[in-house]
Amino acid sequence: MTVYERLDSYLDAHSLEAVWFARPNSFAWLTGGDNVIDRGVDIGIAAAGYDGEEVTVVTDTIEGPRLVAEELDESVKLVTFPWYETDLAAVLSRISPEPAAADFPVEGFESLDASALRHPLTTDQMEQYEELAGDVANAVEEVMRTLEPSDTELEVTGRLRGALEAADIATPVTLVGGSDRVQRFRHYTPKDEPLGDYALGSVTAERGGLTVSCTRTVAFDPPEWLEERTTKAMRVETSALKATQRAANAGGTAGDVFAAIQDAYAEVGWDGEWQEHHQGGAAGYAGREWIATPGNETRVTSPMAYAWNPTIEGAKSEDTFLVREDSIECLSATGEWPTRRVESVDGELELERHAVLER
Repeated sequence: MTVYERLDSYLDAHSLEAVWFARPNSFAWLTGGDNVIDRGVDIGIAAAGYDGEEVTVVTDTIEGPRLVAEELDESVKLVTFPWYETDLAAVLSRISPEPAAADFPVEGFESLDASALRHPLTTDQMEQYEELAGDVANAVEEVMRTLEPSDTELEVTGRLRGALEAADIATPVTLVGGSDRVQRFRHYTPKDEPLGDYALGSVTAERGGLTVSCTRTVAFDPPEWLEERTTKAMRVETSALKATQRAANAGGTAGDVFAAIQDAYAEVGWDGEWQEHHQGGAAGYAGREWIATPGNETRVTSPMAYAWNPTIEGAKSEDTFLVREDSIECLSATGEWPTRRVESVDGELELERHAVLER
């Protein structure tokens, strides 16, 4: 089903004349363009609407010419307003056919949570995902291969962000942790501390609205348990991916997958470790379209991107996968990083997973 077919169904089901998207991920989902100037705010500088016939973008006179030249397809209709006279929401309430819905507050409009509209992925989106994920993995691995024990977490963060931004990839999440802090914290926000014996680098990166998450581990003089814990985290991740495919094919839920993750931790000897960190979930036009939790009734779909991120005290495994009815493909892979073949705890799936790079 195409994006427009989904929107047509949504309009019919909710008796609406138009839907509007100003949050950057859904603006990109509908138009393929970027409406972000300030990444510190939730609402972009333009809204994209669909009325069953055409896509209209509304923005101010500052941004209109640039969006037309660089971000929007020629089929998109543009409406501009003077930047000093009004605001985006006020213009929409004046020009939109009604009843209407929006993914940000507009007086008189219904509220719209666009996440459910954004999955499963379309064929075009899957192709864009493959290219993006390859670019992300290349940038991350190139930086991580150069690390030295004396490098600080902040220095490595700057290098990762620079490599990704140079590839036109935004970096909403960049975590770099040295051996001391990754053992104490699951979200190792970077500090001015040396890496020490080993390091983890984790990113969630975005281009064209799509997001890719991946983690790589580099070791200089690692503790003897690092390889074992990393391998066990890989097995939990592989088990989560198999459970994801099973749930998607059977009409199952995020809660079903989470139960399989709990079982996998117990099977590898770390019962209850899931309580220390969220385990990930569906990716796409958000770092996580949803996060799996106990009893979560969100339906699992395919084809869809998923990023599971199990951790075991100082170790982690994380990549972005495309899960289809009959296949599971690691998108964020280059073939240039050492891997280890691991098996899900039920023995139903084997995958090559990114291992610890010894320096």
